Amino acid sequence: MARQRWASRRVFLLAAVGSAVGLGNVWRFPYLVGKYGGGAFLVPYLLGLILIGVPLLMLEFALGQKMQRGVVATFGQIQPRLAGFGVFALSSAFLIVSYYAVVMAWSLVYLFNAPWLPWRDDPETYFVQDVLQRSDAIANVGWPNGILLAALIAIWILIYLCVWRGTTSVGNIVSWTVPLPLLLLGILFVRAITLPGFLTGWQLYLTPQWEILFQPEVWSAAFSQVFFTLSVGFGIMIAYGSYQEPDSDIAKNAWLTALINSGISLFSGFVVFGILGYMAENQNQPIAELAKAAGPGLAFVVFPEALSLLPGASILSALFFIMLLTLGIDSAFSLVEAINAGFSDHRPGWPIEKISLGVCCAGAIAGIIYTTRSGIYFLDIMDHFVTNYSLMLAGLVQVLLVGWLAGAETMRRFINQVSDWRVGGWWILSIKYFVPIVLLSLLLVQLRSDLSSQYGDYPIWSLRIGWLAVSSSLIWGLGYAIFFPAWRKKRGSSK
Repeated sequence: MARQRWASRRVFLLAAVGSAVGLGNVWRFPYLVGKYGGGAFLVPYLLGLILIGVPLLMLEFALGQKMQRGVVATFGQIQPRLAGFGVFALSSAFLIVSYYAVVMAWSLVYLFNAPWLPWRDDPETYFVQDVLQRSDAIANVGWPNGILLAALIAIWILIYLCVWRGTTSVGNIVSWTVPLPLLLLGILFVRAITLPGFLTGWQLYLTPQWEILFQPEVWSAAFSQVFFTLSVGFGIMIAYGSYQEPDSDIAKNAWLTALINSGISLFSGFVVFGILGYMAENQNQPIAELAKAAGPGLAFVVFPEALSLLPGASILSALFFIMLLTLGIDSAFSLVEAINAGFSDHRPGWPIEKISLGVCCAGAIAGIIYTTRSGIYFLDIMDHFVTNYSLMLAGLVQVLLVGWLAGAETMRRFINQVSDWRVGGWWILSIKYFVPIVLLSLLLVQLRSDLSSQYGDYPIWSLRIGWLAVSSSLIWGLGYAIFFPAWRKKRGSSK
């Protein structure tokens, strides 16, 4: 069967940018800038973008485009048993999308309630008790929350409609879902600069505290953000690259994707801190305290409260949660698309519609645990272990295999053969030395932290679930590496 193709280069770039730009651009990047030295944080971030992000993005685009396969088959072509590495990456991607969709379900619940602003008086209580119905301990799991479960099913239906026809349906969707959140972010930006106190917020956001650059954790946070935000390590960009024509410009596509993603992160920071500056002045609170909120706390407690203080709060709140949904949907279906590519390569005769349906149903079932009263606890644990171990390990193994086994110089020549912008020897140094050292360091620092103290003060049995998630992905990959090549050889010899 002929491989799927993007309708145009523009569609490919929209899909790649849509995958890279997600919820983390709005709730993680501004928080990190505010926490780690304001404008000074941009120094390690931009260095990480050039020395880690862009080289990895080029590598994944090149692997997919050269091999014309998803992550499993790509590494299987390098060496049959290396296909197990691809299975490990896709297993991790599945775990992530199973809880990422639940965060989008929270946004959907907020969107439907935006006309009434039920969180106006006490946004934290509304989020914790009304939306999550959170229990007082992770052991008190309870039954799934009916409203959240219905929202989760709706989200998975949307994801399926995005991927059910492969690149055709994805191309149609990203033409809307990538520009729309940028438009909504622009509307919120215009509103932010009309508010008293927005300059106070921008001052905290941008004023550099140069002394903080001597703290190793700042560099670790910056490099981690670069790695996570570009969707590398999941197998997504390999799959997306495989749908390109073999002679497409890799270097230019990688730079454009990385720079657009980072530009959106910076822009969202102006919106977030501008509105937080107004909230701080309106309620006579220190803005530094408000800026400490990260992740769900910023997106579902602090920001809704800030928007509820403004005229036209219902409309602005609806725009904000539509923005979160459209940012999240591109990242979510890109994870599913990477998994679909793995199945399609393994079974070329299977209709993409049925593969997509099977993956989406499995993802919806896996996400049910996160709709229970202990769901937020399980989500926090899973996110901590999968993103800090599975993805880092996937990225590390990938650069070691390509840099030292497949040959970084061979891949660089291929990139230069199809690209207008030439890639120099710095790319080889990055792939073979710098990226492995950085990723290994991040892994060891995180491992040391988790072994010296319990993450989140959760009971030990619950943290074992996180370790089990990481180890199970590894076991799947090792099992595939050991048994599948022998099975395929036996099957071929029996015909």
